[in-house]
Amino acid sequence: MRVLVVGGGGREHALCWALKRDAPDATVFAAPGNSGTAQLGTNLTIDVVEVGKVVEALKQLRIDLTIVGPEAPLAAGLADHLRAAGHAVFGPNRAAARIESSKAFAKEVMRRAGIPTAASQTFHALDAALAHIRGHVEPLVVKASGLAAGKGVVVCTTREEAVRTARAMLAEGSFGEAGREIVVEDFLQGEELSVLALTDGERLLLLPAAQDHKRLGEGDAGPNTGGMGAYCPVSIATDGLLERVRRDVFAPALRELAAQGAPYQGVLYAGLMLTADGTPCVLEFNCRFGDPEAQALLPVLPGLTQHLAAIAAGSWRPAAKALDATRAAVATVLAAAGYPDKPELGAAIIVPRDVEPGTLVFHAGAARDTNGTLRVHGGRVLTATGLGDTVAEAARRSAAACELIAFPGKTYRRDIGWREIGERGRGARAARG
Repeated sequence: MRVLVVGGGGREHALCWALKRDAPDATVFAAPGNSGTAQLGTNLTIDVVEVGKVVEALKQLRIDLTIVGPEAPLAAGLADHLRAAGHAVFGPNRAAARIESSKAFAKEVMRRAGIPTAASQTFHALDAALAHIRGHVEPLVVKASGLAAGKGVVVCTTREEAVRTARAMLAEGSFGEAGREIVVEDFLQGEELSVLALTDGERLLLLPAAQDHKRLGEGDAGPNTGGMGAYCPVSIATDGLLERVRRDVFAPALRELAAQGAPYQGVLYAGLMLTADGTPCVLEFNCRFGDPEAQALLPVLPGLTQHLAAIAAGSWRPAAKALDATRAAVATVLAAAGYPDKPELGAAIIVPRDVEPGTLVFHAGAARDTNGTLRVHGGRVLTATGLGDTVAEAARRSAAACELIAFPGKTYRRDIGWREIGERGRGARAARG
């Protein structure tokens, strides 16, 4: 098997790592890849937006399977072009990827399918948006409809803040094209959960639920980021809840997408809010593996990449409805100083060889200079994933690795998995007596 992984973040390093775990003899390529994927295979210096060059590279390298990691190439139609050229691809086509690339489209899919979600309205014109916001209850949420690298969602505590946010998006272009259309929606209170499912458009295989930590600071303080860490499994995600998510979220979404001429093939990510009455409401859909959820899920799901290959080949017949994690995992992101607004690049990174067994370090915004020195190259630099029999043990290993890794201004949270370790962990210990 010769596999190309498209992308260059921590998610793609984790995908390459999982491919080599599941098929040690596989030949792995990454485009553009990063300093981590280079240790597992060959990085290709091609622009994945230039589809003609990608198709030519697939032919020259005799690639058997392409896995598209990030949302942007999917939204641009990369999977469509590769399939048209006869290549096996894991990832949805452009029409189906609109479930992430247009929050307005996703809301319409949910409305038509009867999927629980926050009430919302979509706006292109500033005056109409401001008039709606001024009559809205507080707090409220303003979202850039397009792709904004996970940072286009602003929870506004007041209408005045929402007015400023809408004006920044629609009038000032703070999110570029992604903010030319906005969604204003009700604020939902509860606990967030990330549930991902593999699908060929008809069948579904749910992965263990994970929980992402979006805020920069500990205790969920500070600005929204692309994600500062994730863990799995999550004890509130019972079998009953996951079956409800399958029935009320994933299945109707797939039916509605197919009805709109956009059959979905790949991994579908549902960002959920569990409300006080236990209803799983959809906050967002993503058309790919989450980052950093992938760095927590992939290490505890041996054999997962075989499912990806079978889906791409059209031969997938899953024997189960869901997969269980073999261990607990906590993935902590180490970010650059100044992240997320103005990350400071160029600092040298030291990753010791003596990180504890049961710990993995995935590269993202890291690159080697001409002298071979590893340096900060992006906002989210590395992800330290700890594995263990419990979330607490996994968190300890992840934190220990973060302490050992060194670069000036490193920023990370020391409380990834705090709900599971603290509130729910104390409850479980008390129940055991």
